Amino acid sequence: MLRFCAAQVGRDRAEDCFQETMLSALRAYDQVRDPGAIRSWLFSIASRKAVDAHRARARGPEPRAEVEPLPIMDEPDLSDGSLWQRVQGLPPKQRQAVSLRYVADLSHREIAVVMQTSEAAARRNVYEALVHLRAHVEP
Repeated sequence: MLRFCAAQVGRDRAEDCFQETMLSALRAYDQVRDPGAIRSWLFSIASRKAVDAHRARARGPEPRAEVEPLPIMDEPDLSDGSLWQRVQGLPPKQRQAVSLRYVADLSHREIAVVMQTSEAAARRNVYEALVHLRAHVEP
C-alpha cells in the first residue's frame, strides 16, 4: 500500500497519504460489505486519498526563489478638501465602503470580506454613500 501511495503522490508525500488511507479505512471498516474484498477496498481508498493529495498541493502556495515586489499604488488625490470633508461626514459603514472602493480600489466582494458583511450589503453601502455625495456636490 505504501509503494502504491509513493507511486501516486511521490516518495515525499507517500507516508501522509498512507496514513490518511488507514485512518479513513478504520473509520469506515464497519461498513465493509464484502470482507473478501478488503484489499481492493483499501486500494480504492488510497486512490481517492492520492487524488485529494494532488488537489491539496495544487491549492497550496508555491515557494519562490525571489518575491516579486508589490506595485506601488499612486497616492489618492486629496486636493479637493471639500469632497473629503463630505466623505468624513458619511455614516461609518458608508465612509469605509466608499473609501475601500475608490481609494483602495477593492471590488464589492473584497469590501464585503473586509467589512465582514454580505456582498449585497457592501454594494448598498457604496451606493448610498455615492447618492449622498452626489446630492451635495455642486454641478
